[in-house]
Amino acid sequence: MDDLSKKLGISKKTIYLHFSDKDALVKSVVERVLSNNTRLHKEERTKSINAIHEEFLIIELMGTLFKTMNPSILFDMQKYYPDAFVYFLQHKNNIIKGMIKDNLERGLREGLYRDEINIDVLTRYRVESVIMPFNPEFQQGLKKDLTDLCRELSIHFLYGIATPKGQKFIEKYKKSILV
Repeated sequence: MDDLSKKLGISKKTIYLHFSDKDALVKSVVERVLSNNTRLHKEERTKSINAIHEEFLIIELMGTLFKTMNPSILFDMQKYYPDAFVYFLQHKNNIIKGMIKDNLERGLREGLYRDEINIDVLTRYRVESVIMPFNPEFQQGLKKDLTDLCRELSIHFLYGIATPKGQKFIEKYKKSILV
């Protein structure tokens, strides 16, 4: 709190007028960041031409968001700020899961994802694979940053569920983000 008050140029007393403790402050920041990320995702979905384009717009959005993010943030939050972590888990299991399921259903309707996919299983799998790069054990020995890890996992996931028509879109959009 000392560092924060110095950086903001305000007293700790002023911070404590708005937040009961550091945990409350961290939870508030997490709530705001996740709310903003959800808003940005909805904007990207609205702009997207199809389900695969939506995923590539999200890949680019994640790249922008992750550039300034410490990859161990979830691990640290779980260890030091359990209330914020519980909020994150609720967001993951409700909001993120819902967005992924919506995308899978959209891709099926558009003929871009294979008919035989199990939406419930792949929704859960995809939610966990989105979070996986934040695990310090997963990161160990990999010489890639968070953005590259998420991009690679996302593209491989898409190839696994795409129809031949969907794969053409993957190739098209992949060229635009790898330039």
